[in-house]
This record gives sequence, structure tokens and C-alpha cells, in this order.
Amino acid sequence: MYGLEARELECFLVLSEELHFGRAAERLYVSQGRVSQLLRALESRIGGRLLERSSRRVALTPLGERFVGELRPAYAALHEVVAGARDLARGVAGRLRVGFVGTPNRSLMGVLDAYALRYPDVEVGVDELALNDPFGPIRRGEVDAAFVCLPVAEPDLAVGRAFSGAPQVLAVSERHPLAARASVGAEDLAACAMVDIDEPAPAAWRELFAPTRTPGGLPIARGPRVRTFQAAMTTVAADRAAMVICHPSAQFNRGRGVAFVPIRDLPDTSLALVWPREAPGPRVLDLDRVVREAAPDCAL
Repeated sequence: MYGLEARELECFLVLSEELHFGRAAERLYVSQGRVSQLLRALESRIGGRLLERSSRRVALTPLGERFVGELRPAYAALHEVVAGARDLARGVAGRLRVGFVGTPNRSLMGVLDAYALRYPDVEVGVDELALNDPFGPIRRGEVDAAFVCLPVAEPDLAVGRAFSGAPQVLAVSERHPLAARASVGAEDLAACAMVDIDEPAPAAWRELFAPTRTPGGLPIARGPRVRTFQAAMTTVAADRAAMVICHPSAQFNRGRGVAFVPIRDLPDTSLALVWPREAPGPRVLDLDRVVREAAPDCAL
């Protein structure tokens, strides 16, 4: 492979998504200097610039655009080959990578337990997904499927059966004026500033956790930008913003300086399994069947 290093390729792929050296360094758990070093080494091997860098922006060059388009599927396929060989060596029939956002509630874990009982030779991995990018890991092949809150309106993703219906609650700091209420109405959300979920989260996803208007049309202010569920909870605890979450997530996160106030007039949320519409793979379809059979027994 002309002396290519896998770390250089991984670095370039992350940079092509983030177009920001600081965020790429955070994802790779290295310094920004190391990211620059890996990119320079890759560009030297290829013999051309892959990224244009200035003090204001980072952008792919035409060569970089073509290279990333051809590299991404090849890199994913290479990972699958290595993972498959490792599974065979360990006597595992296959692997299933499942993502979730926030906290895995009782219903979700019940589904995964039912799947493990039915397919004991399949190794199931569970990964937390970023609040601001719930669908990116599915599209990039980092997970095979994910459990996410509905609604989902992504044309390239298939959506399974809804389950785990749960009320919505308002997460505010224990110091917030609404924290002492027994419940609030949806119009009361106008008294809060909501966390600002960072891109590339779709608008519908942002509206679910951080609505911009009440049902009656009152505007809701924006607070600090967040990228992960844990960052959102920290922001709420610091009394810098509020957030709308489901009741099971509230139960899991109690005792962190956050009050969870029931919202009387918002519909319940539901989870669903989401996967790539094209070529989902047999293990994902098996999991979908387990959801359809086991979810009624796992409902909250």
C-alpha cells in the first residue's frame, strides 16, 4: 500500500467529516499537532494536497473530494475483513454493533437480552452516539443499527416498530424557577432557554429535544451549543439552558443537580430501531424481528 499507515487514513477520514482540526483531534484522542503531522505524511505519500487550510476554513481539494469518496467504502470493507477474521478466531458467528443516544433504558436492554438469548453466537456491541449526530455513525458503517427517538424522517434509513413509549419531561437546573413545579405545560417552555444542539443534527431531531417554539407559537431562546447528551446535562445542571428528554432518561440521570419536571401536554416519545435502507445485513433484520416480538413485553 505504498507505505500507507492506517492511522493516516483514519485521520483524513475524520478530518473530511469535521473540516476542523480541533474537533478531529478530539475524536481521535490526539493533539492538533499530531493531526497535522498525519495529514502531511499522507499528502506526501500521495503527492498532492488533500485539504486547503486557512485561518478561517478547512476544505477538501478536488483531489481530496475524489480520494475520500473512494477511500471510505474501501476503509469500511477493510475493517469488516479484520473484524470477520477476529470473530472466526474467537469462535463467534458474527458481530452486531448497535448505537443509542443518551441512556439505554430498560426496554432497549430487554430487546438486546432477548436477541442474545436467541443468537448466542453473535457478539453484540453497544455504543453511545453523539446527540448532534445520531444518524452519521449508521451511514458511515460505524454501527449496524441504532435505537433512536421518533420521529425519524431520513429517506436513506429504514425505521422499525415503535416501542418503549414514555412521557416527556423538562430538564432544568435545580435552581431554575420551574424546578419546584409539580408539572409544566408546553407553553411554559417559553420561560426557558433550550440547549442548542450542534450540527449536523437534522432540524426535526433538534426540535425533539430543544424546541424553538411552543405549540402555541411562542419563541424559545437558545442556550449554549452542545454535541453530546452528557454535555447537555452538564449545561442544564449549570443553569445555562434546559432540555426536553424522555422519562426513562430522567430516571437514570437523577441526582446530578438537575430537576425533571413532567410536561403535561406533549405526546409520549417512542424508540425505534433504525438501519440503512440498502443492504442492512441479516443480523440487523434478525434484531428487527426480535424488536417486533419482544418489545410488547419490554414496554415501560
